[in-house]
Amino acid sequence: GSTYSSKVFRVTFLTLAASLTVPLLGVTVLLDCPIDPQPISLKEPPLLTGVLEPNTKLRKAERLWENQLVGPESIVNIGDVLITGTADGKIVKIEDGEIQTIARIGHGPCGTREDEPTCGRPLGIRVGPNNTLFVADAYYGLCEVNPDTGETKVLVSTKTLIEGQKLSFVNDLTVTQDGRKIYFTDSSSKWQRRDYLFLVMEGTDDGRLLEYDTVTKEVKVLMVGLRFPNGVQLSPAEDFVLVQETTMARIRRYYVSGLMKGGADMFVENMPGLPDNIRLSSSGGYWVAMAAVRPNPGFSLLDFLSEKPWIKRMIFKLLSQETVTKFVPKYSLVVELSETGSYRRSFHDPNGVTVAYVSEAHEHNGYLYLGSFRSPFICRLDLRHV
Repeated sequence: GSTYSSKVFRVTFLTLAASLTVPLLGVTVLLDCPIDPQPISLKEPPLLTGVLEPNTKLRKAERLWENQLVGPESIVNIGDVLITGTADGKIVKIEDGEIQTIARIGHGPCGTREDEPTCGRPLGIRVGPNNTLFVADAYYGLCEVNPDTGETKVLVSTKTLIEGQKLSFVNDLTVTQDGRKIYFTDSSSKWQRRDYLFLVMEGTDDGRLLEYDTVTKEVKVLMVGLRFPNGVQLSPAEDFVLVQETTMARIRRYYVSGLMKGGADMFVENMPGLPDNIRLSSSGGYWVAMAAVRPNPGFSLLDFLSEKPWIKRMIFKLLSQETVTKFVPKYSLVVELSETGSYRRSFHDPNGVTVAYVSEAHEHNGYLYLGSFRSPFICRLDLRHV
């Protein structure tokens, strides 16, 4: 009797499996996929050993102004006043522990995905000469803000086509000491900030590095064909600009002066995570923040999916970006690079216990202030005690 019942079970199971699989496959074939993913070949991630050895140093950071800020992505300081842009479209200053709104580039309501394009999303922020603020707003463009009066002007609007291509996702900027030139990234002409996961997963290569001249008001395109160009940083000597190419886990270098002017090369290849913003470190090197890692040893979801567009299609036919985000392991990593791009040290928070969704590491007075594109706080790490 037992062989008969196991046969019945097998037939029943297979029938059930088939009856579920066939419609599911049918539905998956019929459903639209919002992205058209391209296969991307990444090298095997670097081993997390030596200076990259996992640790819990980021957990020593303290959370400041918890639940008083939404997604403080990028941070600057004027004296001891901290300034940041938040996910609800505001540019705020923190003076003597008090948070004050300086300006808004967009207008309310804010809060939902649908609101983002009108609400605005200030991302990269820098201090120019005379303490003027330069802000990259993902939806409005390159802006200048007076921190005292809150007066705001758009320098390069996303409504303007630049060399025939629109700016859909203005991301970060870096400014020369004299304030004449601003180098900035537009992550994609197709995807907006709210669809950044589509941008990563599709592997779209329409990102650009641009230059704005504050005197002539001219915009020039310096680099094209970048896959999610993100954070940018001028070298201390102002002879080159570093551009983080998030999807490719690497940093490109573009020469803005000297013998190599107009040329580009690779600064750091095959990084242990997806780089977001990059800022100067007091030692003459660079701080790079990563909100997603490519574990090795371990399983890297990003690397697994990179060469399998059909799996990506299946995933995005069935699941929303919000849902997919939940499957990405929370892991914050900040690395310090030397001036030549070698790894000096690394601070980790596996599982993002204290520091989650880290977007930038800004050094000021012996502390590392950690921005985040999602968390409701800024973290501060005492560099003398790590």
